[in-house]
Amino acid sequence: MLDSALVALANITSGVHLLYLIGGVFLGLAVGIFPGLGGIVGLSLLLPFLYGMDPTSALAMLIGLVVVIPTSDTFTSVLMGIPGSSASQATVLDGFPLAKKGEAARALGAAFSASLFGGLLGAVILTVFVLVARPVILAFGSAELFMLTVLGLSMVGVMAGSSVIKGLTACGIGLMLGGVGGAPATGEYRMIFDLDYLTDGVPLVVVGLGIFAVPEIVDLLRQNRTIAGGAALGKGWLDGLKDMIRNKWLCVRCAGIGSMVGALPGLGGSVVDWIAYGHVVQTAKDKSEFGKGDIRGVLAPESANNAKEGGGLIPTLLFGVPGSGSMAVFLGGMVLIGLEPGPSMVEENLDITYTIIWSLALANVIGAGTCLLISKHVAKLTTIRYPLMAPFMIMVICFGAFQATRDLGDLVALFAIGLLGIVMKRFGWPRPALLIGFVLSGQMETYLYQALQFYEWGFLARPGVIIIGLITVASIVLGAVYGHRGTDEEQTRHATDRRPQMVFAGFLLVLFAYGLYDAFQQSYLGGVYTGAVAAVMLALGTWVFVKLAFGRAGEPANHDEELGGAYAGRDDLVGLGHYIYWLAGFLAAIFAIGYLLALTAFFLIFLRIKGGVSWARAVLLTGCGIGFLVFLAHIMVLDFPRGVLQEMIELPWPIG
Repeated sequence: MLDSALVALANITSGVHLLYLIGGVFLGLAVGIFPGLGGIVGLSLLLPFLYGMDPTSALAMLIGLVVVIPTSDTFTSVLMGIPGSSASQATVLDGFPLAKKGEAARALGAAFSASLFGGLLGAVILTVFVLVARPVILAFGSAELFMLTVLGLSMVGVMAGSSVIKGLTACGIGLMLGGVGGAPATGEYRMIFDLDYLTDGVPLVVVGLGIFAVPEIVDLLRQNRTIAGGAALGKGWLDGLKDMIRNKWLCVRCAGIGSMVGALPGLGGSVVDWIAYGHVVQTAKDKSEFGKGDIRGVLAPESANNAKEGGGLIPTLLFGVPGSGSMAVFLGGMVLIGLEPGPSMVEENLDITYTIIWSLALANVIGAGTCLLISKHVAKLTTIRYPLMAPFMIMVICFGAFQATRDLGDLVALFAIGLLGIVMKRFGWPRPALLIGFVLSGQMETYLYQALQFYEWGFLARPGVIIIGLITVASIVLGAVYGHRGTDEEQTRHATDRRPQMVFAGFLLVLFAYGLYDAFQQSYLGGVYTGAVAAVMLALGTWVFVKLAFGRAGEPANHDEELGGAYAGRDDLVGLGHYIYWLAGFLAAIFAIGYLLALTAFFLIFLRIKGGVSWARAVLLTGCGIGFLVFLAHIMVLDFPRGVLQEMIELPWPIG
């Protein structure tokens, strides 16, 4: 073992290894800053260049890229309210409000410090755990994994604000949305409305960008000013580091959570940040600032999502079972360079295993350090008037969403889910609850089906299931006892007109009723999950509708009033529907003349009319945006969505 450690130490300190590691880190920074791409796209771009490379050098690039993406994707989450990837969605809840207060510097400083701390602690845990992990991982069967998904769902009550019932119903929307497409047990298609696009379900990146990014873009456009409340960045670069030091034990706990959950195949990558966020909310004595700009809401998910990369390597290296989507591509890279994951990684190839682990720690240092160095310059984006930034943001999220299946349906789904997100934000429905439900839906159904096949209902008596069940109960009790619940006066004082909310609640009831009807058209195994979810959600949705009808909505009816400080006294606000029409017009133009031509026209018109810039400047900015997009499409071998024009006339790439 000592010999293997010495060989690994020599590997990571060699000049060639460091050079390739830094190259991977910089590529990861570029990919991570671009919302919606994430580790899977970055690794997929890198794989063709690994042929013929030395295994340790290739591993250095792979590790550098994988590790830094959960760090660099924090930029857009904090500065623009757009999740950089699934690993940074919880960071939006408090990071973006801090940026709007002019504390972007503090939020980024805290995020990158916590990311560095979590990544290093994850590497330490992995170093110790790698020799004893095998029996622990094997102890988690489908029954235990099912209970872990239930634990994830228990976090909904914590993040549901003042109305638990709305939180649970929002979670149900996510569960139903996650049930669209083929049933894991039988392959039957559910709730696809005869649309081929829905046969594989709705992609996670589309849901994440639609439910968070689109509503934030519309809200910021309505205010017609900078993201930050003032023109200055505010102090806080060192304050963020001090925040991390003050909350060091929170970061230790969340990094431990990230390492453990990240080691569970298929679960950790998308939900670990929510579990960490739920943990900090549940254990905090003062919960009043969560969701409004509490620095602990940044530290917890950021320390957890970087630590999870170390945990995710455990099943990948020891069993050849990827712990997340990015680890699946990493596994392909290992096979490509001639390394066979499995027990041999801790027997014959222990030196390579330690090389990977310590490269992970070193990449965290390089990545977090680089992010801290460039943060001050990137954070200046929050001081630019938002109408000048909006076209670039729309370009970015559309390009990110389009990577899901490279189908025009991705953009339609983005717009539809964006509308849902806008309505939920306006009426006070917790959007994170929907996202948690969506993320866990497919896994929950699969694990339940497998548990029933292996153990029938006796799986509930397994020791691991009982332990996780007790933790879940404790989580719910803590949330109920210590969670803030508004008084009746607080819940109803803004509810001046409930009719729009009642229309929305009625629409949800129709959707749940259709889900129940559709479940009865399937076989037992194909429809039991969606049918059960739809039945429960019908009951909860009816409760919400009745409360709205008889005077207890649980949330403000008028979002403009709800936001108070952001909108209070503003006579220059544009109506909410105004920018929805802009987005709808953009989508219609894509259908008519294709994505690239529609985006070019949208850029020019929007910058000229809403941005108020000259035609010369509008042309220059449009050229920069379109040129960057075409460059990305070229290196990714990507064709843009075509419209009716491209079907009628043969046009050259990239227009055709």
